[in-house]
Amino acid sequence: MHIHQINLQAHFGGGEVYTAFLCNALSRLGVSTRLYIHPRADFWNKLNLPLDTTLVPIHPITKIASALPISPAWVLGHGPLHQTLINRIKASGGLSTAIAHMPVQGRNPDVFKHHDRIFAVSQWVVDGLIDAHLPVWPQPLYGVANLDRGSDGDKICQRSKYDWDARKGRDRILSWLEPFVAPLMSRPYYVRRDGLTLGIVSRLTPIKQFPLMFEILSPVLSKFPTVNIEIFGSGGYGSVRDLTRMLKPIANKVRFWGHQSAVSSVYRDIDYLLTGLPEKEALGLNVIEAQACGTPVLAPRAPPFTETIVHGKTGYLYTDPRLDDGENFSKLINDLSKNKGTLDPRMAVEHLQKFSFDAFTERLKPIVEWAETRLP
Repeated sequence: MHIHQINLQAHFGGGEVYTAFLCNALSRLGVSTRLYIHPRADFWNKLNLPLDTTLVPIHPITKIASALPISPAWVLGHGPLHQTLINRIKASGGLSTAIAHMPVQGRNPDVFKHHDRIFAVSQWVVDGLIDAHLPVWPQPLYGVANLDRGSDGDKICQRSKYDWDARKGRDRILSWLEPFVAPLMSRPYYVRRDGLTLGIVSRLTPIKQFPLMFEILSPVLSKFPTVNIEIFGSGGYGSVRDLTRMLKPIANKVRFWGHQSAVSSVYRDIDYLLTGLPEKEALGLNVIEAQACGTPVLAPRAPPFTETIVHGKTGYLYTDPRLDDGENFSKLINDLSKNKGTLDPRMAVEHLQKFSFDAFTERLKPIVEWAETRLP
């Protein structure tokens, strides 16, 4: 069997990690992939894709319709498919499907109309699609703690905190200037500082809502001089600017390290992973990865984090700081500052098994069987 997947993201993130282990799971089930990618996306060859996955650089998306076979085909978009593409697939008797990497709560769900089936990455996303009366697969297709990304090594060296968005004129101009400035800047290696280390391991995107979170939590954290914030990830100029502004009360305790490929080393060199705010988050692969490395997670008590974290075993859930001005978070940090404890998420074997590659493949098996029955 064969599938046509579409992921035209030019920047690397959780959706691209998800695409990679989906290709591997499909390959195990005997389904080869033709993956349509953005021409500027240079990270795919580092993600250990299976041999039966073929990369097809293509842009704009309107060219994909002519690249598909005339015969019925299974097409899977990472995100909603364009309506013109859906029309082309339906006309040939094929299947129009999509992975919902984002919750539709607070967004327009109509982008998923007319798909034959939508697969969601968490129950939180499933629930939103059900409420919108869309054809969602009822079981969430939870992700995998996949830490094998062709790491550049175990050492963590400071890199640019910017991930320039070529669609924005300001970002394009600054991206041209950065190579001239970068050689003049020192690039230290990461060394953990004394005290309690909270780490952010994520792209700095608006859906994480880090600026809003730290607008509340920075004043709280300023009361704990032994707590450090280490940020491993990059973002557009606006995202980094807004986050930096909200971190001013604790600026002397914050360091930016940019995007890192040696994520296992990152997780093991922090005390706790710190998530962003919940409702715009679909799953949080970083949460799953951290736990697999033995690093507990601190997150607001709300979905999807209530699906991925077992309070007191794999991390701690605290009251959303927008509800109590960070009071519950402050109590938690006070307790952790006095005693980091010996919390090891790897002891929660049954919980972590849910996010294993084998479990993912088993969840995928009935989906493949469903597609086989729908194609002539």
